[in-house]
Amino acid sequence: MISFSVMALVFGVVFLAELPDKTALAGLVLGTRYRASYVFAGVAAAFALHVALAVAAGSVLTLLPQQIVHALTGVLFLGGAAVLLMKKDEDEEEIRKPENQSFWKVSGAGFMLILVAEFGDLTQIMTANLAARYDDPLSVGLGAVLALWAVAGLGIVGGRALMKRVPLKLITQIAAVLMTGLGVWSLWEAVTG
Repeated sequence: MISFSVMALVFGVVFLAELPDKTALAGLVLGTRYRASYVFAGVAAAFALHVALAVAAGSVLTLLPQQIVHALTGVLFLGGAAVLLMKKDEDEEEIRKPENQSFWKVSGAGFMLILVAEFGDLTQIMTANLAARYDDPLSVGLGAVLALWAVAGLGIVGGRALMKRVPLKLITQIAAVLMTGLGVWSLWEAVTG
């Protein structure tokens, strides 16, 4: 049986913790470049897997080596920045055409980005702790996954709305700079942590 009070509490805590996180930026970047529904499918699947792992493992995930997680995240963000900067200029109308982007390619990119970037992240650890505290895996899992999906959806929709007002080339350059910063920061945490 689902406890709506536990689910609502977990939703609120996870939503607020994830909103300023790198995932919102990743969703925004992917949302400007690819078909939103394809991006969301991959991101949603990765978040569902993370929540399932967190709920199943409880607080065991807090024991994972953060240096490895930070190093992988850093490399992934730097790789994403390089891809953005090296990509040839595209017509904004061409980017919006779904036939230029296969579902598996786009959703796979979203899935892998979130899978690596969020592994051992604060919200995953919080979810594990909440699952251990409330001993209600279904309510905690539903609250956490709905919160993560809501943040991802806001980021993706925000990317689409931004693309209507700002030239794609500028969005790409800013995103590459931000991703480079996140990559360097993550690698710094891996080295100093």
